[in-house]
Amino acid sequence: MSLKQNPPWWHLYIPKLYTVLKEGYSLSLFRADTLAGLTVAIVAIPLAMALGIASGTTPDKGLITAVIAGFLISALGGSRIQIGGPTGAFVVVVYNVIAQFGYDGLLIATLMAGFMLVAAGFFRLGNWIKYIPQPVITGFTAGIAVIIFSSQIKDFFGANIEKVPGLFLEKWMVFWEAKDSVNQFATLIALGSLVLIVLLRKYFPHLPAFLMAVIISSLAVVGFHLPVVTIGSAFGELPHGLPMPSLPDNITAARMLELFPSAFTIAFLAGIESLLSAVVADGMIDRRHRSNCELVGQGVANIVSPIFGGMPATGAIARTVTNIRSGGKTPIAGMMHALFILVAMIFLAPLASYIPLAVLAAILMVVAWNMSEIEKVRHLMKAPIGEQLVMVLTFVLTVAVDLTVAIEVGVVLAAILFMHQMAQQTNFIEEDVDDFDNPSSPLADELPLGVVTYRVHGPLFFGVGSRLLDVVEQLNPAPRVFILRLGMMSMIDASGEASLRAFLTRCRKKGIFVILSNLQDQPRTVLKRMGMLDVEGQDFVFASDFEAARRIANERLVLS
Repeated sequence: MSLKQNPPWWHLYIPKLYTVLKEGYSLSLFRADTLAGLTVAIVAIPLAMALGIASGTTPDKGLITAVIAGFLISALGGSRIQIGGPTGAFVVVVYNVIAQFGYDGLLIATLMAGFMLVAAGFFRLGNWIKYIPQPVITGFTAGIAVIIFSSQIKDFFGANIEKVPGLFLEKWMVFWEAKDSVNQFATLIALGSLVLIVLLRKYFPHLPAFLMAVIISSLAVVGFHLPVVTIGSAFGELPHGLPMPSLPDNITAARMLELFPSAFTIAFLAGIESLLSAVVADGMIDRRHRSNCELVGQGVANIVSPIFGGMPATGAIARTVTNIRSGGKTPIAGMMHALFILVAMIFLAPLASYIPLAVLAAILMVVAWNMSEIEKVRHLMKAPIGEQLVMVLTFVLTVAVDLTVAIEVGVVLAAILFMHQMAQQTNFIEEDVDDFDNPSSPLADELPLGVVTYRVHGPLFFGVGSRLLDVVEQLNPAPRVFILRLGMMSMIDASGEASLRAFLTRCRKKGIFVILSNLQDQPRTVLKRMGMLDVEGQDFVFASDFEAARRIANERLVLS
């Protein structure tokens, strides 16, 4: 009988595209993937341009990202139907990096983030990233949605504002001051587009609402010669293809060190969003993605995208769901979606000049509403107060301060709350000491006078170690033998080991002999590695079980 062997380590990094082709790729699959890719491209084209503008750059940067990164994420990633490209999650980070370091700074930061993602994949951190608490994810996602919404007010109303401030409150003060410069035609186009998108999504969900809003609003601008800002008047004509690849200027150690926090944030967001998107897709198609391969694919995409002048990219949940619902079956669908966008750039670039910025603002407001996940926020407001606090604080810091700070504070606070909850689960329970004179007590005939026994319930880690010392101080009078039962102690860390050593030292000073019984596998491994098993003897010993501990206690009393 042969045992099934685990696959080799490199199997974790085989792209799903290779797996699909090895299984056999038919003409019917290609037809389904091509139609799905075309549908997703129709959704992605206006969205990519809108995200490029919202990020503080030009619409062609969003399209370049959708083509380059979208193709590579599908070709090299670990998901069968993941669609990659620019997403709303990056808008805040990209905007701030460009404002602080310029577009070259963004390109360098994206390159660095790409290498971080590749390293994360090869160090098998794909599963670790999934442990980010849900309140933190919901908090910063909702915060990003509010920032995206706010960033579109100027174009939505066609207000005459030379420069929109970065800070949230200052931004709204400037909006209020510019209320008299509102362009009624731009406002009408934006409101009409918003209503059209909502109605089409509700009553005709299979129609490309974004694209139809762009086409109708552009025809209205051209047909009625409306005085509104368009892509052409704001950015000029879009390029008819991809630029030549080149590395960004001024890549120095000092520059990379300066950009490291921004690069880490980009990598973190890319990893989180891509894996979340892959998990959502898995649930819809009943498959499993390769998380570490997905990180590597995302990393390569974010290395190559800035070489062509593109922005950061990740898996896009909305476009991935659109791909599935449109019949996409394999990574070929995502690759075809990127090729269709490239074809549109080559042949339809002049027409994009007539697209009013107001309709792109309306599109991004819909994106912001979808990102806010109001139902998830309401659901989490029913969670314990600590998790509510994590979500609200992460949200407020994202909006009012900075996304990086928000994530750092949110994760740290969530970790502290978790450790507090774990500490509450750890107890040091004295066992039936008050019942020793009761003949019905199971310990009455087993423990003589001068012996006490406590049981540890839960992990012994740095959050609870000091409570072990409190147990010794509360013993009055001090017993001659102390049995500490560890059968319910599931784990111990270095701080717990230090607390245990301090507990033994305190007992030695009080003349108390300690017996540690029922040591489990994980604590035994840690204590052996840290040398505690080698120093038992005069002051303390380990017993295999309680019976052995009772016997040792009796012997100790006789000897003393």
